[in-house]
Amino acid sequence: MAQTAISALSHLLILGVFMSILALVTQFTHLLNVLLSLEAMVLNIFGLILFQGATTVALEEYMCLIMITLGACEASMGLAMLVTLIRSHGNDYVSSFSAHKF
Repeated sequence: MAQTAISALSHLLILGVFMSILALVTQFTHLLNVLLSLEAMVLNIFGLILFQGATTVALEEYMCLIMITLGACEASMGLAMLVTLIRSHGNDYVSSFSAHKF
């Protein structure tokens, strides 16, 4: 019974990863939407590693710690880019954030 619950949860988390990829592709106009989609993807992958690690004897504690650290770095860098973009261009459109304009 517990194995089927973990299997159903892992399928739900994989579906969450694909849904966040779909949201990333479809909601590509604002940088804040892109950042939220990436955070949802990191959270789903973190849950997938955590619950898949409960069934194996892998080093899931270290992988979860690395995922949380990289997720926090991604969030802080994304928010710094968002603040810089809004200060320089006045909006958070991804189309105005281009390397050719600098």
